[in-house]
Amino acid sequence: MPHPEATTDIRAEEASPPGSGPEATLHLRLPDEFRALFHQDAHSSTSRAKQLPASAQDPLGAPADLLDTPADWGPVSTPAGEFRLVPVRPDRDVALITRWMNDPAVAAFWGLAGPESVTAAHLRGQCDGDGSSIPCLGVLDGTPMSYFEIYRADLDPLARHYPARPHDTGIHLLLGGVADRGRGLGSVLLRTVSDLVLDRRPRCARVVAEPDLRNTPSVSAFLTAGFRLFGEADLPDKRAALMVRERDLRHLL
Repeated sequence: MPHPEATTDIRAEEASPPGSGPEATLHLRLPDEFRALFHQDAHSSTSRAKQLPASAQDPLGAPADLLDTPADWGPVSTPAGEFRLVPVRPDRDVALITRWMNDPAVAAFWGLAGPESVTAAHLRGQCDGDGSSIPCLGVLDGTPMSYFEIYRADLDPLARHYPARPHDTGIHLLLGGVADRGRGLGSVLLRTVSDLVLDRRPRCARVVAEPDLRNTPSVSAFLTAGFRLFGEADLPDKRAALMVRERDLRHLL
């Protein structure tokens, strides 16, 4: 996912079907109390729909869940222990994530070193957004030890840099503790979370990633987790390795 402040402007135009103009309607008089209820419901539905891009609504115009609720993906067993994704609550989690972001090895690639306000702004941009990116804590055997961002790559500015497909889902990973790095745990978690995406998001055929090419350990972890390199891209803040894990090949890599 390129710079967190970048946005994708998605619009759809709807044409009126034949026979839907004013000349095709019946003029019925409803009681005032019914009219008030219909007006209230319509206003509420319209307000909710405006919070999501048009492509994120179902054919009847109702807002859709862009990422199929990672909070409900549940705990799974891994070679490292029981793992689950827990959506971030900034008021609860900002201190922990800020500490991780200020680790020099992390700051070199995330660029979010600084006071809590820097991390808080990054988290709020997602938590208060349209639901196309969800920040999560990775919790292993009950302990928060990693930070993930699960996002709709096809609705992200990243889609301008590769041939995106509908429902492509992207992953960012940060391992919080120094002791958790360099021993293969990143690969275990990347495989676990990409499996969760493919299992819980039936419309998603591919999980994608765009680690910095200079971040050799990250690129290696994705490869070990079953991703393959399919290109490179010049993003606003880095030269990225474009990586993909496909549903059809997940059991072969």
